Amino acid sequence: MGVTVVRAAVSAADRVDQVVSREDEVTAVTPTTPEQALAELYAGNRRFVTGVPHHPNQDAGHRAAVADGQHPFAVIVGCSDSRLAAEIIFDRGLGDVFVVRTAGHTVGPEVLGSVEYAITVLGVPLVVVLGHDSCGAVQAARDAVATGTSPAGHLGAVVEAVVPSLRRAARQGIEDVDGIVDIHIAQTLEALLARSTVLAELVSAGRCAVAGMSYRLSAGEVRMVAEVPAGTPTTTLSDDGD
Repeated sequence: MGVTVVRAAVSAADRVDQVVSREDEVTAVTPTTPEQALAELYAGNRRFVTGVPHHPNQDAGHRAAVADGQHPFAVIVGCSDSRLAAEIIFDRGLGDVFVVRTAGHTVGPEVLGSVEYAITVLGVPLVVVLGHDSCGAVQAARDAVATGTSPAGHLGAVVEAVVPSLRRAARQGIEDVDGIVDIHIAQTLEALLARSTVLAELVSAGRCAVAGMSYRLSAGEVRMVAEVPAGTPTTTLSDDGD
């Protein structure tokens, strides 16, 4: 693996204390750097967790203002789970985040194209892979491996996309679902970089960063699982799960 993926269990509360002085503030200016974008997401999640959301950029005036163009500050590649609505858990509004969702945040050509559109055409400085505990896609993959069967229809493709993460977790001795979820988030992050030359080049050039976060369904809090900071060399990548 040519890129170093930095793994850390950092909660929104801890990260906000590191990157913003007042977690209840909503920045009036759209973040333009990966650091600013990440700080804004953590601050919004802190407001959501503590029960004091501001619901920014959700009024009629802002709706009209963004009708002619969008300038999101983060791409969120998230799981399709109905409890994982990015705009809500990060306390953001219209035009703030560019969201791409699939079951188990699996990555295919359409997802890659959507991410590349956001980081090139829209100039978004941060890509986030957003997973969550008790992930149904991970559990379905575990069941399929245990029984030696695959779900019917297109659900089988979702399971097949998660299986490499199961193998990687097994090699590391990780057996619990939530531990596997963390591995799968990191694996998805690496797959994005390995399969998208456009994203890898922007990260290497210092214009974009990629972060992997896990959301706790009950607590409502996100924590950092893995990250590739802007400026990280990404010249030799593989997404084979090794």
